Amino acid sequence: MNFNKTSLGIELGSTRIKGVLIDESHNVIAEGGFGWENQLVNGIWTYSLDAVHEGIRACYKALAEDVQAKFGQPLTTVGSIGISGMMHGYLPFDADGNLLTPFRTWRNTITGEAAALLSEKFGFNIPQRWSIAHLGQAMLNGEDHLPRLAHFTTIAGYLHTRLTGEKVLGIGEASGMFPVDSEALDYDSRMIDLFDDFIKEKGYDWTIRGVLPKVKCAGEWAGVLTEEGAAFLDPAGNLRPGIPFAPPEGDAGTGMTATNSVKVYTGNVSAGTSDFAMIVVDHMPGVHRELDMVTTPAGLPVAMVHCNNCTSDINAWAGLFRDFANRAGVPLTDDALYSLLFSVALEGDKDCGGLLSYNYFSGEGVTDVDEGRPVFLRQPDAKITLPNFMRTHLLSALATLKIGLDLLTDKENIRIDKLYGHGGFFKTAEAGQRMLSAAVGAPVSVMQTANNGGPYGMALLAAYCLNKKDGQTLEDYLEDEVFAGVKSVTLMADDRDIAGFDSLLERYKNAFPVEKAAIEFFH
Repeated sequence: MNFNKTSLGIELGSTRIKGVLIDESHNVIAEGGFGWENQLVNGIWTYSLDAVHEGIRACYKALAEDVQAKFGQPLTTVGSIGISGMMHGYLPFDADGNLLTPFRTWRNTITGEAAALLSEKFGFNIPQRWSIAHLGQAMLNGEDHLPRLAHFTTIAGYLHTRLTGEKVLGIGEASGMFPVDSEALDYDSRMIDLFDDFIKEKGYDWTIRGVLPKVKCAGEWAGVLTEEGAAFLDPAGNLRPGIPFAPPEGDAGTGMTATNSVKVYTGNVSAGTSDFAMIVVDHMPGVHRELDMVTTPAGLPVAMVHCNNCTSDINAWAGLFRDFANRAGVPLTDDALYSLLFSVALEGDKDCGGLLSYNYFSGEGVTDVDEGRPVFLRQPDAKITLPNFMRTHLLSALATLKIGLDLLTDKENIRIDKLYGHGGFFKTAEAGQRMLSAAVGAPVSVMQTANNGGPYGMALLAAYCLNKKDGQTLEDYLEDEVFAGVKSVTLMADDRDIAGFDSLLERYKNAFPVEKAAIEFFH
């Protein structure tokens, strides 16, 4: 095996760190993973850097062991590498590289004042989870670490710097830190000037461009693996330095890449711990609090509907059923358990029989709540069956996403020609796919490669750096070199499915004061 022609993508997701190694034909030849969870510490959702270090090393070790088992040789080099991770959040460092505060992840909804202020200053929606909102809130709070701030970044950017020494980000990831100009392929200069004025008002002696990572586009090299980086990633000492790196990207961009959703009028829905829809647009929509404007890894404008909550509540209920199965003496594997629960949802009443749930483990920007309280509701005469129960949770997990998407399609007349699904929500055949189609009222396609997800997308971006022809765009590379022969399954919900979801969504909106009351009164 010629490993000089392979590409490695590693993605730090919310619940799993996963690595994927692909060959020159873009086939997955080795994988590794590591499970982890965020922690709520002093009211802040975070991961410790020790956990980050442990996790990425364990992931790489598992992948290297997979290579050894399959090919009978240690993994010493690859053709290219790319790191991706959860977008947004806040990791500030001083000039010596010391972390100044614990990592504040995308899941936190503690920056409302700054997000509103910056949105008004910029005339551009700044969501609470964006890195610049976290920095702005820290400035409004007068936090002690700010005089020492030399650099801030995302989790993907941090690890890229740790491995290469380069403080850079791919443009898609950068667009979730600070607004990006898709024409200039860099941070928006007007907004840069406005934020620098804000910095001066607060009395700090740094500039925003001076503390932001530099922007790189898909296809550009972004550094090489240093000796220190190789020793950090592979303490066993087999991995050699000098491997070139693609720009680090966010999980939104890698999801788009993994589903060939980087062309105008295409979109994808990633559904796991969180869910988000990314629609590549041909014009800038108006400013809506529920919509983010980010970019593809090549810099094309993307309208993003991001929801903090998707499958966490489903996972909690699945744990209850797992416990019951174990106590009944019929233990189930995770695959068997989730397949059963998702599949049975297809048998439920189209309107879920009068049941309703809110899956809010954390705050939710789209519906403007700052904390989460999972709530399950039913009328006394509701049909509480397992199919209805599971259908309720699957459809309710998509309700907030639908509220945001309606702004794009109904108010902004955004055209969507193709919609792809990927992530754990779609792992069980048909169930998640049909539920999403019922929610959006459009066909949904799932590719054979969808289960590979974000790390596969990052590996493809690394392969694009390695293999692209002169003048070949990312869109053309994916269409012609990667996905030309890949099969997909497309499903369209029937009229009764769509009407059933619409009925659930009406109940969801009407009963929303119950969710707000739970947040206010249940502590």
